Amino acid sequence: MKKIITLGVLFLFIVSCSTVPITGRKRVNLVSDAQILPASFAQYEGFLKENKISSNVKMTNEIQDVGMNISKAVDKFMRANGMVSEADSYRWEFNLIDDETVNAWCMPGGKVVFYTGILPICDNTDGIAAVMGHEVAHAFAKHGQERMTSAYGQQLGGIAVAIGTNNKDPKTRALWNTVYGVGSTVGMLAYSRTHETEADKLGMVFMIMAGYKPEEAVNVWIRMGQRAGGQAPPEFLSTHPSNESRVKNLRAYLPTAIEQAKKYGVQ
Repeated sequence: MKKIITLGVLFLFIVSCSTVPITGRKRVNLVSDAQILPASFAQYEGFLKENKISSNVKMTNEIQDVGMNISKAVDKFMRANGMVSEADSYRWEFNLIDDETVNAWCMPGGKVVFYTGILPICDNTDGIAAVMGHEVAHAFAKHGQERMTSAYGQQLGGIAVAIGTNNKDPKTRALWNTVYGVGSTVGMLAYSRTHETEADKLGMVFMIMAGYKPEEAVNVWIRMGQRAGGQAPPEFLSTHPSNESRVKNLRAYLPTAIEQAKKYGVQ
């Protein structure tokens, strides 16, 4: 029986292997959009009801404008590469939360939140685009699904189980809360440094496609480092690479990002 289970799990991992567009990284994903998106959308709505949405119309409009431009770039890329059904599954939404936490996130399916606390780090429209591109890239690359696949493997012996708003299994609900957090930290995945570095690269490509200055992505992380100083990193950096590594990697990747973006045109 153990041998059969082991072979079955191995088969699941083999057939679930895929490649992240642009970076070419191999990944394993046992969680489908049909499984994760209903729960993602429900969690997002619940979060908005429990937190204060900013009354700053100017900044809210800017967040939404940048978000739509970045999402259009992602949509353009997906459709150009035959990812039509995936592009159609996104329900883009961008909200600004009145909270001094230095944070931003994007849940599967394109549900984005910026906190007012991260705006000084963004500093300008291109800075907002850099953070937006990074967060949207997490959803595009399905890092959340990949993280849940890893959690399934650890908690359930690698055997995937269905998740969704109609699933009443307490283990599944606990798993969702573990991966996505609860309350004020909902959506903040424990991404690996590999995921973070990949999101930096993808985000830079998308912000270029959307017509923003990619050099500002470097400046964002310089400002983030200045804010952190020698203190413990803010929540937004809790699982991220060091600022020094991030700045170095982004500078090195800039020429490649420009070449990638040129393939699809700049808005």
